[in-house]
This record gives sequence, structure tokens and C-alpha cells, in this order.
Amino acid sequence: MSTTGPDALGFQRTRWSLVLAAGKSSDPTARAALSELCAAYWMPLYHYVRRRGHDRAAAEDLVQGFFLRLFERADFATLDAERGRFRAFLLVALKHYLADEHDKRTAEKRGGGRAPLSLDFERADSQWRLEPATDATPEKAYERAFAEELLARTLASVERDYAERGEARAFGVLVGTLTAPGALPHRALAAELGVTEGAVQVAAHRLRERWRGALRAEVAAIVDDPTEVDAELAALFAALTG
Repeated sequence: MSTTGPDALGFQRTRWSLVLAAGKSSDPTARAALSELCAAYWMPLYHYVRRRGHDRAAAEDLVQGFFLRLFERADFATLDAERGRFRAFLLVALKHYLADEHDKRTAEKRGGGRAPLSLDFERADSQWRLEPATDATPEKAYERAFAEELLARTLASVERDYAERGEARAFGVLVGTLTAPGALPHRALAAELGVTEGAVQVAAHRLRERWRGALRAEVAAIVDDPTEVDAELAALFAALTG
């Protein structure tokens, strides 16, 4: 998941550390990295805005306006409190924007409706409607949505890897060992794949290892310091279970 050469400590720079290092400069590589990160993790912001009480139309407008200001003003360079983790930065930046945009939510006041990212709000709203009715705070809703999006992206990347290896069918059968462990005995999976139970055990273990590796790589891309990966993973899993 790294995007450029090693830094002074010998680590490969992640997309997020690249953005932070660029600061307010017009470095196109850093801007591209920021755009890629935002495109990947914008949906939790939509959940946050909806949980704040905004309807769909207002939430769409606010999220797009937030990204437009973020890219035009390079606001990512002005927020140092949570600069280590992209997840935390994104929420702080959005809160600043919502405070500034009170009573100013019109597309004309934000560049004539220009959209910096192509966002699938239909999918976001469909997912939002599936969320259970709870008294969770907007912050908790954001944290959970962010964790769910990260896990979904990770699983999709592993699925693509299996497909590229010509193992799409094996993935389709074995994915349940990740998403619903214990739901099907290895004997049933072995029968479906036409292999031995021992082979299924080995294949399931390899799938878990690939998934764990992909998960760590995805998290490593959204923290500034590689030593923060474990702490970020713990926070994301806590968001899912809390």
C-alpha cells in the first residue's frame, strides 16, 4: 500500500504520511494520494452527517462541499491534533467544516456545484437505511462505518487476488471461514471443492493469513507511523464490537 520511497527512518511512506509530508505544497503526488484516500473512505462521513440529523439531500451536499474545500484549500495541512491517523483527521476536518458551513449549505457558494470526487450516494443511502436504529452518537456511527468500510475493502482486495490466481471458486467457498467461522464444517467445504478435509484446513489457514496481511497493509496506508498499525487495528475492532 505504500506509494513512494523510504523516509529518514527507513520506512516506506504510506499514502497518508506522504500527504502529511507534503503539507500545503502543491505536490501532485500528495494530492493524488489524498484524493485516493478520501475516495476510499468517504462513506463513513456520510453516516456521520446523517446521524447528526441531516436528511439525504443535505448530507450529500455537505459531504461534497467538504471535499471541495479540503482539496482547494489544502486544509489537511492545518490540523495537527490527529495528524497521525487519517481516520481521526477526517472526522476532525469534517467537524470544522460543518461548523463553518452552518447556514451556508448551497452548492453555488462552493464553486457552482463542482464535485471533486465521484461518490455513489445511492449506495451510501442504501447502506445507511440498513443501519439499526440505535442511540449511538454520530462519532460512534462514524467509527463503526469506517471499520466496516475498511474490512469490506480488505475482503474485496483478497477476492481480487484469488481471482487473479484463478482461484475465484475456492475463495467463494472458503470465504465463510472468515466471515462466519464455524458455520460450515470442513467436511462440507471439502465435499464442495472435491478435496480432502486436510486440504481445506490448509487452504482456510492460507486465506486467513492473506486476509490478515491485506488488513495490516490497508491500515498501514492510513497511519503516519508504522508502529501505530496495531493500535489502529484495536480501535477499529473496538468500534465494531462497542
